[in-house]
This record gives sequence, structure tokens and C-alpha cells, in this order.
Amino acid sequence: MKIIYKLCTLLLLLLLVVDSITAQRPGGQRGQGGAQVTYTGKVVDGESNSPLGYATISVYAKRDSSLVGGGMSDAEGKFKVESKAGPSFVKVEFISYSTIVIDDILFERGTFDYDLGEIIIAPDAVALEEVEIVAQKSQTQFSLDKRVFNVGSDLGTRGGNAADILDNVPSVAVDVEGNVSLRGSENVRILIDGKPSGLIGITGADGLRNLPAELIQQVEVITNPSARYEAEGSAGIINIVLKKDKRSGFNSSVDFTTGDPYKLGVATNLNYRSGNFNFFGTYSIRDSESFGGGETYKEVYGDDENIVSFENRDFTRGGLSHTLRGGMGYSFNESTILTFSGVYRDRDNDNISTVKYQDYFLPSTQTIVRENLAGNNIILRSDNEFELDETLEYALNFDKTYGKGHTLKSSFTYRSQDETENSNLDERLTTSTLVPIDDPYLNQRTGNVESEKELIFTLDYVKPIGEFGVLEAGMRNSIRRIDNDYLVEELEENLWTRLAEFSNDFNYDEEIHAGYLIYGNQIGKFSYQGGLRAEYSHVLTELLQTSEINDRKYTNLFPSAFINYSLNETDGLQLSYSKRVRRPRFRSLNPFFSFTDARNFYSGNPNLDPQYSDNYELGYIKYWDKVSLTSSIYYRHVTGVTQRIRRLNDDGLTFTTTPENLSTQDNYGFEFVGNVRPTKWWRLDGNINLFRSITDGQFEGTTFDADTYSWTTRWTSRFTFWNKSDLQFRFNYRGSRETTQGTADPIGSFDVAFSKDFLNNNMTFTLSVRDVFNSRRREYETFGPDFYTDGWFQWRVRDISATFSYRINTKKKRRPQRDGGGGEDFEGQF
Repeated sequence: MKIIYKLCTLLLLLLLVVDSITAQRPGGQRGQGGAQVTYTGKVVDGESNSPLGYATISVYAKRDSSLVGGGMSDAEGKFKVESKAGPSFVKVEFISYSTIVIDDILFERGTFDYDLGEIIIAPDAVALEEVEIVAQKSQTQFSLDKRVFNVGSDLGTRGGNAADILDNVPSVAVDVEGNVSLRGSENVRILIDGKPSGLIGITGADGLRNLPAELIQQVEVITNPSARYEAEGSAGIINIVLKKDKRSGFNSSVDFTTGDPYKLGVATNLNYRSGNFNFFGTYSIRDSESFGGGETYKEVYGDDENIVSFENRDFTRGGLSHTLRGGMGYSFNESTILTFSGVYRDRDNDNISTVKYQDYFLPSTQTIVRENLAGNNIILRSDNEFELDETLEYALNFDKTYGKGHTLKSSFTYRSQDETENSNLDERLTTSTLVPIDDPYLNQRTGNVESEKELIFTLDYVKPIGEFGVLEAGMRNSIRRIDNDYLVEELEENLWTRLAEFSNDFNYDEEIHAGYLIYGNQIGKFSYQGGLRAEYSHVLTELLQTSEINDRKYTNLFPSAFINYSLNETDGLQLSYSKRVRRPRFRSLNPFFSFTDARNFYSGNPNLDPQYSDNYELGYIKYWDKVSLTSSIYYRHVTGVTQRIRRLNDDGLTFTTTPENLSTQDNYGFEFVGNVRPTKWWRLDGNINLFRSITDGQFEGTTFDADTYSWTTRWTSRFTFWNKSDLQFRFNYRGSRETTQGTADPIGSFDVAFSKDFLNNNMTFTLSVRDVFNSRRREYETFGPDFYTDGWFQWRVRDISATFSYRINTKKKRRPQRDGGGGEDFEGQF
């Protein structure tokens, strides 16, 4: 299989060499796809008489007004754009300037170069006012292959974090513990700006909670990715796009956030573009505190004795975090750009957790009535944790455009992340009213030092072939290492003694090398795309204290196929297939990482295998005058599916939860995502996902099967009032589910937000309340042959946020939109 990857690499290099030769031939571009003509000229500011750089030049065919070519003016206002030959008109545009249309071009047979001379455009105050008084850009933009959620259009996420944003994206859900799922599956790949990032963190959930919403521009959801994307993530890909600004001159924005529970934060975005240089940066500082907790009821059945336990947990998390992102872009010309960027994040947290255990030992012949159990003493366990997290990331990106749709992109990324966690724990006996009976009888401490290093290199090439054909090729190479040193000690006779059964050093090394080829074309109303990705993976894990080594190498092929049918200009169908993989995460392999709760241990499994999925989907997109709708039928077959299995330990009192490979899982689903604008001042967005999940597996002689029907829905209603004010309501609901060991109860929550613009749209005030009724908590039951548990868990309580946003040379725009829902994108072809 390594030969396939090498062939992909050689073919990509051959394409680049051939392209470089053909690009140097005079008139080489005119020999492809019909005759080509060139338009040249210079764009000038009508008031200052100075060159106007980065104006948009578009060429349209007079026959049907279709776009046949275009480009941008350079820093000196000059442009040179190519298009198909034939009667055409040229449109010159620049934000807040009058649009110039040149439709009197005299075309002559055999002439391929047209000089349009000096084109003077002037600021248009009337046009600017029109831009500012119409409705905003759509919150969700639809296409057949992905959905784009525009963060700035959502009032409810202001003052929040990345996890809050994802929990409001159609098809995506974030549970109370921060785990992200796509269409009911947690096997999803999360990227930032199209690649893995240290901002997500090693664990994922904590990183998302510490990424401020003010730094995020949009979220892209790809439910069935093509071979262009890495194969990781059996359920699909979520790409978080950070804010960037490409406008000329200086512009910036500042956001101030406060709220209850306590939070105080400032985030700023800066951008300066002049000539060939573009400088950009974002900085965020946030100090916060949050609260959560849960309760668990347990019954353990023995031959002579049953044990009943009540457990109650409360925790407070908080600390100070800084996030700095900056960079510089240089345009060698209008088609060649080199960009360097860096990210630094520092997080300093103090977390306090208390767990209360109240136990009752009953004869096995006695009937258990939980309501009658009360009054026993309580074991109180306290954990004071100090956490320090530092992330560094550097990226170098090269973009080259040879012509319309003809591009070469390359990137090199290095990231480093270090986490240090130290905890002091003690246990003491108290009365049922928490009055201490004696000094702590148990003192323990833990230390966890974790370090991650990763190198990523990518190369992607796209070349049009003929009128509609497109050939793509690329490669991706990544090297990753994680070192984890986990130590647990207990104080005995004034000496700290290492607890060997909980301590270890764990190393994780990963190499993934991939190459892909894709070809797409169009025949009438049909368009198609087929791709093949080859990935070679080498994963090595090592437990240093026990010398346990797990060395795995595997090579896989991941095909993808798409067929589109355009019913008309806006409506279409897509049938797609892709094969994906979900490799075990670091936390799922590491056997030691949790000691806060002395009764419930969560550990990894170094022997986990990857799980593979075959994904099929039929999508339909439809627009009416005031309604937009996309619907999908999907099926996903997963082998080697991973489930967390809860087991009672030999002591009869503690439990251990570990991930295990079961057999198979089949998921069937039907999803609607749409919006409707009944009036100019009211917009309604919603999605419904209905699915069935069948899990079939066995582990250690026990059957772990589940057949569940469930559904999720999310509805957002937004009203625009007088004086540039907006009011938004959102309802989230996740239905109950059967699991391989029990049930999960439904969860519903309600959010509300209000926004108003001031100072000629330069300032916006937003007040939002997330989880108004404080109902967002997980309730569950878990069964075993010798135990029963139920309980609830809530990661955080109701949250109130107030945000002030001020913009400098970045006036809030309310963009014009058509009656059918405002600015949704349709991408029916490849």
C-alpha cells in the first residue's frame, strides 16, 4: 500500500512540472477550453486621484450575463484579467464606491488584448447607506456538501466560547461534559482554519471552552467529506474558521464581556493592509469562574450483603487565560501570497472539587427503599487543583493562483503544548450535616505533566481540465508525539509514598502520511466527482514503568464519490459516499489520568483498534420565495465501534470505566435544516435530526447490544425591531437514548438574547442568557449484572453575559438579500 502513496506523490510532482512548463508558453492559456481574451486597465479613486488597489474586476457574457472571468487590481490599481472570448461587459466594484459597468467594448475577430484605460470610480454615500439599513447576512448558509454557520449573526453566543457556538450549529451537539457529536456520533474531527490546532488542546473539550467566541468568524460542517480531507473522523468534519480581515487600510474591533457567574474579558481584532503587505492580529484575555455538580445513586448486589451509596459532587472552575494570534501576509503579485502566522495561549486555572459519599450496608435479604435511607455519616473528599497550560503554534502558508480555479496551496505547521496539573486531595469523616468528626484521615497528591509536539506539511493542487473538468491532487504528512508523566502519592507517617497502581509514564508517537487524487466533471445537469485517498499510519504507545509497548502500522484506502443533479439554478440533489476512520484518541489509550473521584475511575485502553465507517448520504436542497430547506437521508456502518464500558471492581465499592472495541454499529437518519422569513422583521431557523442506532457487540462474555430511536432539534427565532434592535430566542432538545448499558434521558434548554446598535452602527450591546431555566443537565441510568446506578450531571449553571462591541473602520454591515432567505450559498457543482 505504501506504493500507492508514493505514486500519488510522484503524480502530484509530475503535474506541477508539466504545469510549470505549459504556463511559460506564450498564449498557453488560450489553447485550453476555447479562445481567451485579456483585459487590462487601471482603477483610480475619483476624489484623491490615487490608485485604488484590490478593486474587484468581473467579466460577464452579454449573451446570458454569466460570469466568464475576473480578478483584482494590484496595489497600484492596475489589473490584468482573462476571460472567454466573445461579446462581454466588465464590472468594476469596490466597497462603498459606485459600481462602474463598461459595456461598450468593441470586439474584433482575432483580437485578444483589450486596454480599458483609466477607470475612475468615486465613493457612493447613497450606496453605503443602503448597505447599512437592510438585513444581516444569513446565520446559516446551505450547500449540498457543507453548511456554514456565521457566528456574528448569532446573538446567543456572544460572550461565550467555542463550545457554546458548536452547540448552536445545525447537526452538532455538545453534551454537558463538553463532548462534541455530529448527528449523534462523537467520532468527529474538529479543525481550526482547516488543520489541527493547539487551540483545541490535547483533550478537546477544555480547549473549546477556553477559545473565546469573539475570535471565531464561522463554523463549517462537512458531514460526508471527500478524499481531499484527512480520513480522520468517521462522522464528519467540523472546521472552526477564525476571524480575518482583508480590507485595505487599518480596521479593528474590540469586545468587552462580563457576566454571571463571574467573567470579565476583553478581545480585540486588528488588521492593517497597505500595498503588498497585510498585518493581522487578535488578542483575548479572560478571567472567569463557573460552577457545576451532580449526584449518583448506586446499588451493588452481593451474596450476603448489598451496598447502597449516595454520591454528591460540586465543583468550581476558574482562572485567567490569554490568547494571542498574529501574522503577516505578503503578496508578490495578485496571484501569489505568502503568509506567516503564530498563536500563543497561556491558561492558569484553579479548580476546587468536593465529593460526598454516604454508604449503607444492608443484608441481601432486605428490600432496598432508597427514600428510607438517611442519617449515616459522610465521607468528604476534597480536591484542590492547580492547572497551567501553554500553547505555541507557527504556520507558513503559500498560495499560488495560475488562473480561474487553477491553484496550488502549501502549508507547514508546528505546534507545541505543555500542560501541568497538580492536585492536593484529602478525605475526612463528617456527620450527615457535614460537621467534621476528626481531622482528615487520608492525604494524597497527584502530579500530571503532559507535553505534545506536532509537525504537519500539506500540499494541494487543483487544475481545471476542459470546460468543466477538475483534477485535484495532494499530500499530507504529520508527525506527533505526546509524553505524559502521571504520579499519585499518599502521605504515610509524614512521608509521601508513590501509589504504583495509579502512576506511570505514558508515551504516544504517531506518524500519518497521506496522498490523494480527485477528478470531477459535468455532463449536462449532472456533475460527478470521484476520489481516492491512501493513508499510512504508524502509532506506537509505551508504558515506561511496565515496559508495555503497543506498536501498530496499517495502510488504508479511503474512496469517495459524489453525484450531483441540478434541478434548476438553485435546487439540486447529491448522492455521496465516503470511507472514514476514527483512530483512538490519546486519552482513550492512556490508562492513567483521573483520580479526583476515589469511587469512579476513568482510564484508557492501550489496546484499542481504529474504527472504520462507510458513509452514504442523499441530500436535497430547495429554495422558495421566503423559505430555504436542505434535507438528507444518511446511513453509516461502523466496524470496531468503541464504547465506554462501566465495570464493578473486585472491592465491591469502586467502578472503572474504559473504552472497548465492540463489534458493529449501524446508524440510519433523516435530517431537515431550513429557514423561513415570514416578514422583513422576523426570521426562523431550525433543524430536526431523526435517527436510529443499532449497536451489536460482546466483551468478556457479556453482550453489549443497543437498538435506539432518538432525535434532536434546534429552533432559533429572531426579531428585528425599531432603532436597530434585535431579539433572539433559541430552543434546544435532545431526545432520550438507549445505550449498551442503560439509558440517557432527554435534555432541553432555552436561550434568549437582545442586541442593539449605537454610534452609527460602530457599537453593539448584547445581553444573552443561556439555559434560562437551568435545565441543561444529563440524567442517566446504568445497569450491570451486579449493580445499578442512576444520577445527573451538570457541567455549568445558567449563564448571563453582557458584551459591548466597538468597531474602528469596520462598520457593522446589514447586507442586502433576496426574499428567499438572504444570502444562502448554493454549490451544486464541483
